[in-house]
Amino acid sequence: MQDVKPLRHTNHAIHDSAKPPAIPVKTQEDEKQVLKDMLSDEYDPVELQPGDMLSYYRPGLQNRIIRKLRTGQYRIASELDLHGLNARDAKQQLLQFLHDVHPGQGECVRIIHGKGNRSNYKGPVIKTKINNWLRQHDRILAFHSARPVDGGTGAIYVLLRR
Repeated sequence: MQDVKPLRHTNHAIHDSAKPPAIPVKTQEDEKQVLKDMLSDEYDPVELQPGDMLSYYRPGLQNRIIRKLRTGQYRIASELDLHGLNARDAKQQLLQFLHDVHPGQGECVRIIHGKGNRSNYKGPVIKTKINNWLRQHDRILAFHSARPVDGGTGAIYVLLRR
């Protein structure tokens, strides 16, 4: 090793390309799993009929806001149609929709769940589940069945927390 001399670096390439940004794959998978697990299907089912109105208000909400929601006076910022989906797909789309709607787009959305007229002896499936899921979600301040012109008892107005 005494006679060894280091080589000179005359012909080497210098790469100035930046590394691509890291993609947090596990974090994204965890967030999807949280969305999936967020709403429970464990509930005491309420006997809903296709023509029943849905209504829910968080405690402390002003009567003026409740009346405005009930009469459909809020501008609808976005709409989700779950009409005809099965419960699993409806839940995924609902959670993704509530995650994606930004407060800057408005605070009221319309969700079309259908009346459940084609459901067999069980009654309206999606309508019953929507009623339960929305009550559990932190972002929901209130919801009420829509006016007949906006879908009647087959749709609801949902007031979102800003």
